[in-house]
Amino acid sequence: MDAFFIESKDPLFGIIIFFVLIFVITFFSYWFNKFKKKEDYRHLDNFLKQFQAMPSQNELKVLITKGELSEKSWFLLANAYTKSGNYEKAIEIYSELLKAEDKTNYRETLFLLGKTYFRAGFLERARVIFLEILKTNPRTPQALNYLLLAYEQMKNYKEAIEILEPLEELKQDTLIEAAYLNMLLILNSVELGVDEKVEAVLKIYKSSNLLAYLVFEYLFRVNPKVAWENFDASKSELLIDVLWNIERKDLDFNIIMQNGFLKELYSAKGYIKEASSSSIFELDILINLDSKVNATLGFEYICNSCKVVFPFAFHRCSNCHSIGTSRAELSLVKDYHKDFSEENNSFQ
Repeated sequence: MDAFFIESKDPLFGIIIFFVLIFVITFFSYWFNKFKKKEDYRHLDNFLKQFQAMPSQNELKVLITKGELSEKSWFLLANAYTKSGNYEKAIEIYSELLKAEDKTNYRETLFLLGKTYFRAGFLERARVIFLEILKTNPRTPQALNYLLLAYEQMKNYKEAIEILEPLEELKQDTLIEAAYLNMLLILNSVELGVDEKVEAVLKIYKSSNLLAYLVFEYLFRVNPKVAWENFDASKSELLIDVLWNIERKDLDFNIIMQNGFLKELYSAKGYIKEASSSSIFELDILINLDSKVNATLGFEYICNSCKVVFPFAFHRCSNCHSIGTSRAELSLVKDYHKDFSEENNSFQ
């Protein structure tokens, strides 16, 4: 026994015991943390499984009432549904959150619901919600802007124009919005004739110097002569797709011969032979091909504001809602129209 107590007082023995204790504590801490993490993942997986099968409205109501997720988490989940295009589920989440006892973020939730209705195409429901927000909070620019967009898509241009006044009072720049909406009101009028529309649109354009693409795209379509008479050569590159698609009979060669860009464009088109090269790659290729290869210009449209690409020209970006930010991106594509014309001629 005495020998044992003597050994226990040995410093080396104490060091061994110390390291053994550290090992035991580390061992149990490691496995406890691993077990805890596994339990946490299991709990999270079980919770997320509830959403893999798209919970019904009643199930959502129960889940929101339980409070297992914070309101911020529900917002994130609804936003994820919106981005994936599942507007119905996002609408259900916002609708149930509005029924919750906590009304701290009621106005924000109502706005998000209206915004989701707008993106889903339920314009009348969106309009009603934005008007409801403005009844109690008239100085809410986000709601005013979306109400304006809803009226615009519903083609209620007069109502949309009326929204500009409160936006101006909130110190927002509405110059381009006013020009755009007034042009849409004119162009969609059933009371005005084509000549009256042309005159009214030109009047707005000359006073504001805005929306050249919208104006000249319309003018070249309905009255090419007036379009050339009022043509602004500085807008040539902006209007490259419009100019490219004008029929030969509607061209004004006197104006074209005075503009370097237009000479390059219509040399590439094959209508004239006044340019031997171009600083624009696609035009340079077409000029040098000299109609030996069946190719033409193709166009995609990028929003200068949000950089989203669209296959068709637009006046207001459907993603960020900016006006007049469309820019044509050029590419070389096969000329199917020429192929079709040649096939028709071969049967004659």
